[in-house]
Amino acid sequence: MILPGGPAGAQVEQAVLAERAGWDAVFVWEAAYGVDAWSLLSAMAMVTSRVQLGTMLTPLPWRRPWKVASQVATLDQLSGGRAILSVGLGAIETDLPSTGEVVDRRERAGLLDEGIDLIRALWSGSTSFHGAHYDYECARDDLTEVVRPVRSRIPIWVVARWPRPRSMRRALRCDGVIPEFSGEGGPEGARSVREWLGTRGVGAEFDLIAEGETRADDPGSAAVVAEWAAAGATWWLESRWEMPHHSPERMTQIRDRIAAGPPG
Repeated sequence: MILPGGPAGAQVEQAVLAERAGWDAVFVWEAAYGVDAWSLLSAMAMVTSRVQLGTMLTPLPWRRPWKVASQVATLDQLSGGRAILSVGLGAIETDLPSTGEVVDRRERAGLLDEGIDLIRALWSGSTSFHGAHYDYECARDDLTEVVRPVRSRIPIWVVARWPRPRSMRRALRCDGVIPEFSGEGGPEGARSVREWLGTRGVGAEFDLIAEGETRADDPGSAAVVAEWAAAGATWWLESRWEMPHHSPERMTQIRDRIAAGPPG
């Protein structure tokens, strides 16, 4: 379940409700300025015991990768190994105030690729990384050791545009893909993505994420999700992105949908 927003306390309550209602994960929006995603997820970790916790999503080119690596590893420790990191280029039109950040798409793509590699290096215990965009050197290996994630490999999911080869190749350095479809989408698009992954030796353990809305009172919702699963999707993320996110009416709608449980 993706929580679209609202006050921090209300979102923590929604996470508790989501776990009770049978959802497998809770994801929160990471804004340039707003309720801090990692503080929020850490609070959720302390009041839940089962649901996976992550962002949807982190605009990595506008973040310091070593800081993100620290935040995710800390969440993984607090939650007992339930952290997921979802990353992308960032949405200029909706997510970025006028702050002077990099907006060139090619440069952001380079920052994203290298940021993923740097985060992986830090989680594996490395104290040194030198690339075209980032230089990281730390003489204190005790800092790296104390923030080691609980899991040997925290899942990283990345947005990639199908069927663009350069964008899709980025997914191969991660553990899952959130596809944006330039052409045919839906389950058929997901099937094409899964077939493409298979030709590159990527098996069924690699996550393919689908996102959309279902109605709790619609008996056809389970069939919709089942169609995505048959096409190779491993996750269905229930989302509600309409604005405003935090109006009393909207918060009630989100709470009601969470309480009704996952489709099917």
